[in-house]
Amino acid sequence: MGMLKAILAPTDFSDLSAKGVRYAFRLAKDVVAEVIVINVVVPDESNTVDKGEMARHEKRLDEFVSERAAEAGVELKIGKRTVVGLPYNAIVDCAENEPIDLIVMSSHGRSGLWRMLIGSVTDKILRGAPCPVLVVPLDKES
Repeated sequence: MGMLKAILAPTDFSDLSAKGVRYAFRLAKDVVAEVIVINVVVPDESNTVDKGEMARHEKRLDEFVSERAAEAGVELKIGKRTVVGLPYNAIVDCAENEPIDLIVMSSHGRSGLWRMLIGSVTDKILRGAPCPVLVVPLDKES
């Protein structure tokens, strides 16, 4: 598995996304890869995000990554990105513009009407990502 050098792990700071990030950390340790944890800040109606909001997300991402790395009990190279945009677009853009070999993310596993009404970032990423995507199911212990 030496072909994995960089793994992208999206987070919205939820417990669900934390499972995906922890899984990415453990996988990266096994294959000696870097993990880039990305958090997407969705702009307001005027299509902007104020500097204070960005600073809060960056601080929260630092704390989130430190806590997840401690929980996973691994030491590895971790990059952090806080970007503005819509989650699907920002995650795919990051995977296209950086040397990402794999995206690891969690999913609720919802389907049917719920998915049609709400939409699925995971589903969109599966269809539009420029690299393989590993989806960690909700009930998978990571």
